[in-house]
Amino acid sequence: MGRLEGKRVAVLATDGFEQSELTSPRKALEAEGAKVEVVAPHVGSIRGWKDKNWGDSVEVAVVLESARPELYDALLLPGGVMSPDQLRRIPAAIDFVGKFVAARKPIAAICHGPLTLVEAGAVDGRRMTSYASIKTDLINAGAKWEDEPYVIDRGLVTSRSPGDLPVFNEKMIEVFAQGPIVEEPVAEEAEEEEVEVEGAPAAEPEPAGGERVLVAPPPAPARRPKRKKVASTGARAKATPRKNGRHPKPRGAKQAPRRRAPKRR
Repeated sequence: MGRLEGKRVAVLATDGFEQSELTSPRKALEAEGAKVEVVAPHVGSIRGWKDKNWGDSVEVAVVLESARPELYDALLLPGGVMSPDQLRRIPAAIDFVGKFVAARKPIAAICHGPLTLVEAGAVDGRRMTSYASIKTDLINAGAKWEDEPYVIDRGLVTSRSPGDLPVFNEKMIEVFAQGPIVEEPVAEEAEEEEVEVEGAPAAEPEPAGGERVLVAPPPAPARRPKRKKVASTGARAKATPRKNGRHPKPRGAKQAPRRRAPKRR
């Protein structure tokens, strides 16, 4: 049983595709049990490009206007100069590619094939490779371009040219077998450090059986009653108005004897 048994793969291309970049990957996919269907803008067949001349024709299985991305498990984007350049100017083709991206389904693109990914806004922040002549297009769209036989980043496999087909086919099968990319886990926030507060109730213990035991908090400390203020017996009497510039003496107070001036002799 092949690694891709039961999976359905769409190949988006049109006239002028690089012949080996469609036929070689399709053969590898079918050998692993996948059902491969060519999707193109028109009915009938599309013609490939081989050795600087027109090559063989390939039958179109589904017309682009009626193609349903939700029916496919993965997408293959062959290269060639003419085919990707035409597809990038067809809104239906960009919409078709964009739905695979939105659904996080695996995609394999080789040579000039990533140009449709640029138009779909799907290369920003991704590590990629391609044919050297579109390196600037990818970088300007936000891709991190690398000169490698293949690059894999979050379900996207890319390669440079027909010379990379052996490794491209193998890595494509590996990624297609994994299926849609699962949402990347969000980094867990650091737990807040617990600070013990003096006088705070202790945490409730967790017994070994897993049952939670409720523990009553300690009683609050009793408040001391407020002391009533009592008027002092030695409080000073209220001041009364002065008479002749002198304060009156309290009642019952003995008066000091007056000293008389000595008589002059």
